Amino acid sequence: MRVFSTLISSSSSIGYHLKKSYSHFHKARLSSLIRLSPSMATSEDSLRRALAEKLSAVEAQGNAVRALKAAKAVKAEIDAAIESLNSLKLEKTSIEKQLQATVTGNGPDSSFNREAFRQAAVNTLERRLFYIPSFKIYRGVAGLYDYGPPGCAVKSNVLAFWRQHFVLEENMLEVDCPCVTPEIVLKASGHVDKFTDLMVKDEKTGTCYRADHLIKDFCNEKLQKDLTLTSEKAAELKHVMAVLDDLSTEELGAKIKEYGITAPDTKNPLSDPYPFNLMFQTSIGPSGVNTGYMRPETAQGIFVNFKDLYYYNGNKLPFAAAQIGQAFRNEISPRQGLLRVREFTLAEIEHFVDPEDKSHPKFSEVADLEFLMFPREEQMSGQSAKKLQLGEAVSKGTVNNQTLGYFIGRVYLFLTSLGIDENRLRFRQHLANEMAHYAADCWDAEIECSYGWIECVGIADRSAYDLLAHSEKSSVPLVAHEKFAEPKEVEKLIIAPVKKELGLAFKGNQKMVVEALEAMNEKEAMEMKATLETKGEAEFYVCTLQKNVSIKKSMVAISKEKRKEHQRVFTPSVIEPSFGIGRIIYCLFEHSFYMRPSKAGDEQLNVFRFPPIVAPIKCTVFPLVQNQQYEEVAKVISKSLTAAGISHKIDITGTSIGKRYARTDELGVPFAITVDSTSSVTIRERDSKDQIRVNVEEAATVMKSVSDGQRSWEDVWSNFPHHSSASTED
Repeated sequence: MRVFSTLISSSSSIGYHLKKSYSHFHKARLSSLIRLSPSMATSEDSLRRALAEKLSAVEAQGNAVRALKAAKAVKAEIDAAIESLNSLKLEKTSIEKQLQATVTGNGPDSSFNREAFRQAAVNTLERRLFYIPSFKIYRGVAGLYDYGPPGCAVKSNVLAFWRQHFVLEENMLEVDCPCVTPEIVLKASGHVDKFTDLMVKDEKTGTCYRADHLIKDFCNEKLQKDLTLTSEKAAELKHVMAVLDDLSTEELGAKIKEYGITAPDTKNPLSDPYPFNLMFQTSIGPSGVNTGYMRPETAQGIFVNFKDLYYYNGNKLPFAAAQIGQAFRNEISPRQGLLRVREFTLAEIEHFVDPEDKSHPKFSEVADLEFLMFPREEQMSGQSAKKLQLGEAVSKGTVNNQTLGYFIGRVYLFLTSLGIDENRLRFRQHLANEMAHYAADCWDAEIECSYGWIECVGIADRSAYDLLAHSEKSSVPLVAHEKFAEPKEVEKLIIAPVKKELGLAFKGNQKMVVEALEAMNEKEAMEMKATLETKGEAEFYVCTLQKNVSIKKSMVAISKEKRKEHQRVFTPSVIEPSFGIGRIIYCLFEHSFYMRPSKAGDEQLNVFRFPPIVAPIKCTVFPLVQNQQYEEVAKVISKSLTAAGISHKIDITGTSIGKRYARTDELGVPFAITVDSTSSVTIRERDSKDQIRVNVEEAATVMKSVSDGQRSWEDVWSNFPHHSSASTED
């Protein structure tokens, strides 16, 4: 799995008290304000132009007023000029408010904003111990977090559903590999040489920052706060943010100097950018000779086990292997809570498939799904994501193949089943500058939260790159076989680079040139052969060097040979869905969080609307009042729930039932059983606050059916007597 792309954050002024729940704005506000549509982009440009014109008009009219006063014009004329000036100023202010609302995603009169919502949600999450900074009593370490009891339960439920949705559904082979990885493995995969971010240092304090983050923050702040920017300058800043991944070390350094960017905390000058490898290095064994790293991803453990997994699967393709585990990245300047951390949980799938047949037998099950997709063509032309039918996207070639499309569909179903808002979930195709040279296609599942659009799942067709890399480094062929019913006479393309000649010509770049030559398809190879035979030399583009090189006839032999073969030996392609579990969970927290007024209307109550499948506790059991008989009934129900495998909490304190409901709503508990008699109880649903009445003996059975998703609350509501909540809700 490649490095997650840089997160784009947007901020606004903090207003702590939210007058309305953020959830009420989910579709109406965030869908229209945060996504940048073509009309919105056009609106921003036109507003910037209008503001520039209005500023000029205000300045001209101000000069006119001053001139009239200097000339001692009649009062009526001066008053008329001042009235005209005030009118222009009002128009200017109106345009400024519209522009501010457009660039920040906050309406000029809105009492809510993303930063205030985030603060309210995070305060609740930390107070209720969903997660907290690690080593808190020692002031913590940036980028490390502990999950508390409800956070652990949510994470456990998400992973259990992931296993059910993917591993069981697809009969995947699950493995569990060590976190410590020998250097040679990560050398073969390219992580030792290329797993880097560019860093700059405060020249006086030595504090480190990510160079691209500083530039992105500068551009975002200018766009959001400097309303006098011309539309041309705004377009330039947006372009810089779009191509940050393409900029070289020197170009990033030049931008930092051009924009006058300094250290955020001290305003001291910054060093030139330099690469920093994100892996935690260690040594294996007491001698310190055997270098190892804490793995930056779980995928390599699956790739190096391909041969044994292929044998275990009866030497049959396709098949998928899966792994859940910890990964480690020594982030330069971690921020944004659970979204960018130094230790995190990944759930990764490597689906091995014949490169000549990437169809999927179950694609029809997801082909009719329609959801937000953001193909690269729409991104390049400044359009927004739009709803597309998955089957149509695959048939048109927007999505490269059926297997990739199948997993995109399954990821959509997984995320929406967890409780992610489908209107704030999109699948964005990687642009050409984001794609690894070996990848056939790649899409990110991005979830919109208060930080903007966050990449949470990467779904990539990585071709055969990983298996080929480990085959070459280990000298163990990681290949699959297709046996023919009858021997076939086949014409084989033979590309034989002359490594001695290439070494003399390209020295340290020899390996990359050899790999590029060997990766040529038949058409490219035969065209090169013809050019070499006629001219003795050919221009050849090496993508890993990002330039053309000159290949002479003595450097490579290209031919075709006819052979009889009994089987086809090939290196499988890999389709890889990779899930950042912490990011998904954080976005789920935000999508589930809302506030609603208490019955008295004197305070706002926090609620997490977790679906039962991920809720940390499925139900609570409350005796209505402190009564020995009610408490005995509560204990009987608790034993029944435990036997049914339903996580629950029993509360026999004397606190009012309304306050107990509010406490558990804040934990996201979907159901509450209230014992108010010895024969029957009420069951209350969290979001609607509706209540039904059931016999004590039926309570655990009903809870089991709604908690497991066998029945919906609507179904239960229609089949049991209703109970008024007026007397119990505070």
